[in-house]
Amino acid sequence: KIIFSLHTLKQQYHQLNTQYFMSKRFSPLINISSICIFHYNSHCSTSLKCDNFTRSCDLCGKSFTQAGHLKTHQVIHSGVKAYSCDLCGKSFTQAQSLKTHQLVHSGFKPYSCELCGKSFTRAGHLKMHQLIHSGFKPYSCDLCGKSFTQAGSLKKHQLIHSGVKPYSCDLCGKSFNRAQNLKRHQLIHSGVKPYSCDLCGKSFSLAHSLKTHQLIHSGVKAYSCDLCGKSFTRAGDLKMHQLIHSGVKAYSCDLCGKSFKRAHTLETHQLIHSGFKPYSCDLCGKVFAQSSNLQSHLVTHSEIKVYSCDFCGKTFSEKKYRNIHVRIHTGNYVSCCDQCGKLFTTDSQLQQHMFSHTEERPYKCDLTEITGSQ
Repeated sequence: KIIFSLHTLKQQYHQLNTQYFMSKRFSPLINISSICIFHYNSHCSTSLKCDNFTRSCDLCGKSFTQAGHLKTHQVIHSGVKAYSCDLCGKSFTQAQSLKTHQLVHSGFKPYSCELCGKSFTRAGHLKMHQLIHSGFKPYSCDLCGKSFTQAGSLKKHQLIHSGVKPYSCDLCGKSFNRAQNLKRHQLIHSGVKPYSCDLCGKSFSLAHSLKTHQLIHSGVKAYSCDLCGKSFTRAGDLKMHQLIHSGVKAYSCDLCGKSFKRAHTLETHQLIHSGFKPYSCDLCGKVFAQSSNLQSHLVTHSEIKVYSCDFCGKTFSEKKYRNIHVRIHTGNYVSCCDQCGKLFTTDSQLQQHMFSHTEERPYKCDLTEITGSQ
């Protein structure tokens, strides 16, 4: 590369001004000097010894070639977000950031991926997305080896290993490692579900949840388990399912010792020990620790049994009861008595059965004082 000094650029300016001004091809180049300086500064960086033309932020050290850019940057540290979206209330430090955000509400996504058809509102987002298809993941986690296409994704992932979750929900106490995740969670408590499925009418608090749900109606299950052949609509669901075959339960409860295959399942379980049940049924008053449990319970009041057995047609109000019933037909028993060899579809059935091999009678009738194993 040929690098010219500022003095050389000024000499070129004077030569151009003298040559073209008298011929009146265009007006005097009054601002060419300042333009040259601006252009020269744009090439400056810490590696090019341009300290006379770079300005650094006192708070984070980031450098800029123009004072205006530095001032714009410093607004980020001030915390002032003067530009708000009229539609959702989200605030921004810069007017340009607000304009970019408003494209989300317009629904206009002119940048499409040629490989998968996914569309984006900004060209930069499309470029980042295309890295996924390249398969190139240069950023790896030192702790678990997981790789990422972007440095930002790696930083977010590393928060998981730190165990620090500074963002807590005021309503249920659940903690998160990112403020964005907390905001999404709080939508559950608000009860607002603006995103509805056109096919079944089910509503969701997040647009992403609706998109995930719509995969169910498509019937496409591209991800299959190599061990049992079960298929799934999402790769993430397949990975979770494969943990069942591994038998590894790496997440244990500190209070009762119960182990789980997934961290999320452990977090859900720990709500039982907290005793906090913010979700109550308007019909019978029964309370629940999770919103999903309340939704499942409400089906029992409607007497609607939407889950049917593919083998015999028997219907159930809850999916878990249907799944337990299916094991009778498939012979997929999960528990076996080591005393007599009898098989059971659930661990709780085995525990009840074990009383028959002992003299223990834990259940006592308050009226007759008769004891029994059930």
